[in-house]
Amino acid sequence: MAGIWQELPRFLTWYNGIFLLNALLNTLLLSIIGCLAGGTIGLSLAIIRCARGRAMAVPRAFAWAFTEFFRRLPPLVVLMLAFFGASVARVDLTLFQVALIGLCLIATASLAEIVRGGIVSVHPNQWDSAAALNFGYLRCVLTVILPQAWRVIIPPAISFMLLFIKDTAFASQLGTLELTYAGKVLTTKGFSAALSYGTVLLLYFALSYALAGLGRRLETSIGIPADR
Repeated sequence: MAGIWQELPRFLTWYNGIFLLNALLNTLLLSIIGCLAGGTIGLSLAIIRCARGRAMAVPRAFAWAFTEFFRRLPPLVVLMLAFFGASVARVDLTLFQVALIGLCLIATASLAEIVRGGIVSVHPNQWDSAAALNFGYLRCVLTVILPQAWRVIIPPAISFMLLFIKDTAFASQLGTLELTYAGKVLTTKGFSAALSYGTVLLLYFALSYALAGLGRRLETSIGIPADR
C-alpha cells in the first residue's frame, strides 16, 4: 500500500489522465455503437425468425444460423474472426473498426435472441386478434406485439448490455485502445498492477453503474417493478 502512495504523484499526470480518458471514451463507443447496431439488426433478425410462410423460409434459416452461430462462439474467437477476415479480404480497417465489427456481431446475435424471446412470450390470442383486424405481419409485430413484449425484453437486454461493457475488454487482444489495454500499457510503463488495474476497475464500475441506473429508470418508466 505504501508503494502505491509513492507512485501516485507520478501516476496522476496530465498525460495519463488524457490516456485513460481516451480509453474510457473508446470503451464507451464500442459499447454504445455495438448495442445500438446489435439491437437494430437483432430486432430485424428476431422479426424474420418469428415470420411464417414458405416465402420467408430462406431468410428465416439465415437469421437462425447467424444467431445460433455467433451466440455459441467465445467473444475472443469472434474478434479474431473479424480480424483475420478483414486481412483475408484485404479491407483497410483500423483496429478499432475491426473490434467494433466483431462486437457488433456478438451484440446482434445475443440481442436477436432476447427480442425473439420477448416476441414469442406474447399470447397467441394477440396475433389472432391482429389477424382478425386484417393487419399484415410487420404491422402486427410493430403495433401489437412489440409494445407488449418490451416488458419482457428490457430487463435481460439491460443485463446483457452491462455484461457487454466487460466484453469490450477482449478488444485489447487486438491492440485496440480501451480500458483493459490502457491498464496493460500503464503496467509496462512501470506502474504497479494494483494501481493500473485498480484505476481501470474503478472506471469500469463507474461506466457500468451509470448504465445500470439508466436501466432502472427505463424499467420504472415502462412499469416494471424496481425489485425485479
